[in-house]
Amino acid sequence: MPVKLNNNYDLSNNVIILTGATDGIGKDMARILAGFNPKRLVLPVRNKEKANDVLEYIKSSNGHAKNVEVWEMDLADLQSVKNFANKFIKEVGELHMLLNNAGVMSSNQVIKTKDNLEIQFQVNHLAPFLLTLLLLDTIKKSVSAELPGKITFTSSSAHFNGEIDFDNLHLEKRSSYWNPVKGNYANTKLMNVIVARELSRIVQNENIRTYSLHPGVISTNINHMNNSYTTAFVNLLVMMFEISAEQGAINTLYPVLSPENKETGEYYNEGIKQGPNKVANDQEVANKLWKVSEQLLRERGLI
Repeated sequence: MPVKLNNNYDLSNNVIILTGATDGIGKDMARILAGFNPKRLVLPVRNKEKANDVLEYIKSSNGHAKNVEVWEMDLADLQSVKNFANKFIKEVGELHMLLNNAGVMSSNQVIKTKDNLEIQFQVNHLAPFLLTLLLLDTIKKSVSAELPGKITFTSSSAHFNGEIDFDNLHLEKRSSYWNPVKGNYANTKLMNVIVARELSRIVQNENIRTYSLHPGVISTNINHMNNSYTTAFVNLLVMMFEISAEQGAINTLYPVLSPENKETGEYYNEGIKQGPNKVANDQEVANKLWKVSEQLLRERGLI
């Protein structure tokens, strides 16, 4: 049975950031969250036209979008992420939920960002990692035992096929790059799970809970960078296992919003807790991934 959300969540004390809100499950997550009357719901976006579409979508469902704000940010540009965080800290200054939902899949070629990083590594892992680090103190100051903070990373069941090769983070070796369920998409989705677990350990005494989540198989714009072979493969998976974007959004939000769920650092498959890839339990890998990620950001003057 699919999980279901209650209709009586009250988020009026919560300031929320949701990335990846212009497509797929993110669009429905924004609509659902806006309907629970958040204090502020901030949507960082790269494409302003799509952002306007989301606002109209929310208005058509909820009657208004007065508690929703669109801010500019591009995960493929790390300075843009830092600029967003700095502006948010200065102009808002409180945060209770950081929902890292954006992602990209690119299996046909190695695409580098303006930061000279492989695009999936940056958009799926390093940019959300940076955003989380920059906003962590703000979350710590905003939350309490009565109003705990929530930090999520939308992962994928593909993470079970992922591996962490510290000598090939940017696919210099190109191994398995063509394979959408075993290339860097899977690797970066495994990084999401690892970061969520390690972050839960780091903030265990800070009234902050962390989550990594597989929403289910959904037809979204994440596939737009793939070649025809990979697109056909992904579309076949979608045809076999697809759920609606709305149900994917519900699956993602269910463990986060459920007042009964007090756990932290766990992985959820379609809203239900599941054991992750065993690599996610390797403390040595977690420590190294954290340090390597911080070093990449320090080298670029971002932390």
